[in-house]
Amino acid sequence: MIKKLKDLKFYGLIYMIASAFFIMAMSVPFFTKEVLFSRLFDSGVDTMGALICAALFYGCIKQNGDGSRIFRILIVLVCSCFTVNEVTIYVLTAVPEHTVTGFIFCMLSKLLDLALIYLFYLYAKATLGFEGKFAKIVDKLIPVLLVVQLIIQLSNIFLPVTFFVNEQGYHVTSIVLLEEVFLVVTSVLTTILIFMSKNPFHQKAAVLTFIFLPLVEYVFLGGNFGEASQYGIVLMSLIVMYCVIFNFKSSKLAATETELNMATEIQMSMLPLTFPAFPDRPEFDIYASMDPAKEVGGDFYDFFLIDDDHLATVIADVSGKGVPAALFMMSSKILLNDHATIGGSPAEILERVNKLVYANNKAHMFVTVWLGILEISTGKLTSASAGHEYPMINVNGKYELLKDKHGLAIGAMPNSKYKDTEITLHKGDSVFVYTDGVAEATDANNELFGTDRTLEALNAIPDGVSQKEILAGVRSAVDAFVKEAPQFDDLTMLGLKYFGPKTSSESEMTL
Repeated sequence: MIKKLKDLKFYGLIYMIASAFFIMAMSVPFFTKEVLFSRLFDSGVDTMGALICAALFYGCIKQNGDGSRIFRILIVLVCSCFTVNEVTIYVLTAVPEHTVTGFIFCMLSKLLDLALIYLFYLYAKATLGFEGKFAKIVDKLIPVLLVVQLIIQLSNIFLPVTFFVNEQGYHVTSIVLLEEVFLVVTSVLTTILIFMSKNPFHQKAAVLTFIFLPLVEYVFLGGNFGEASQYGIVLMSLIVMYCVIFNFKSSKLAATETELNMATEIQMSMLPLTFPAFPDRPEFDIYASMDPAKEVGGDFYDFFLIDDDHLATVIADVSGKGVPAALFMMSSKILLNDHATIGGSPAEILERVNKLVYANNKAHMFVTVWLGILEISTGKLTSASAGHEYPMINVNGKYELLKDKHGLAIGAMPNSKYKDTEITLHKGDSVFVYTDGVAEATDANNELFGTDRTLEALNAIPDGVSQKEILAGVRSAVDAFVKEAPQFDDLTMLGLKYFGPKTSSESEMTL
């Protein structure tokens, strides 16, 4: 709760709830007085308005983008209008001798009105995306009009230009209509821009309620000063805008989410997910996992038998995130699989794939790759790296970093060269490869998990466990380190353990 209170959004929510209680506390003691009995309606609307503001604010507190921040400020200002309206009427009717206090709250009410209409213009611009030369002219004109209007309003501090307050109450001058210039001009210009926008009609209509409903209220009620329903009508407009625009966005997001879920299913279906992967091959144990940071990710792994004696293992990390990275990932995976099947050393395979990827890489993306080919009968592991993380090898009962030879990432340059690294795995030796989402997992203090902690996590796992348990142990160590910090990068791991070639008895059983 303390962390939430640090967020200004929650301060706004608390402010509006407190405003409602303030209005009630201020109004109730005076309802018995005949002079203030007429305030029952105003105070009821003000109290209810503040509570509705709090509910509406809470409803959109998690919305982001497209004017949502401006929308929340609008709600806070409307709530402030209810509060100021209540105080202003109380001062002017209950303690009219406090002319300075009455003037201050009248001025504050007028300044809030200016802020409301200006923020409404900003909200409409952010939501409907005004474009064109006329929109640019309006965007420069409205701030100038706002400054002029502020000067006119503030000049009442020194001279009664448009209004004044004395013991007999609130009074206007003969040029009070100057107060309406900014409101009228901004409303007209915004209305024109709303009609000119290319958005759906229901969105335009929802935004126009902010202008249309108060206008209707003004015509029917005469725009009486201090009428709480004025701000109630504005609040109704905000509710209409929220229900139409935010719900429209939510439906679009829901459709997008459905498509992303389908993309996730398609992407995951391309990865080998059946374990044990080769139940009839006792020479090795292999396991892999991928946890994308978004619905779809750019990491991938693969393993497959090139022939009866050669097992290919791949782990890769595409630049970027989301759908573009996932599409690039799938094409890269297919190319690596096809060219590994054709034959050649890992370095030769990476060179061929790199030329193909670079030739058709209009998006200028790249992918880091570690490709290893295990000769099952001998334990010889030949690998090549295209800018990928160093693998971790357990060849003597302890995991250590193997600093193999690196080349450039696939797709970075047209004629990149790669070098093979050869090691021999003996019975019980294993390999752990991963993407940078493991080492670069970050906690709340922006500290990285790092390769040292990865090695420590691997070496803390008891001997004799499966590769699935090894990967689970590393993931548990990462989760314990980052705690509640969000996952910013895809996290992919692959573990391979070599048990040695088949014995004669095993071969006979297979036959």
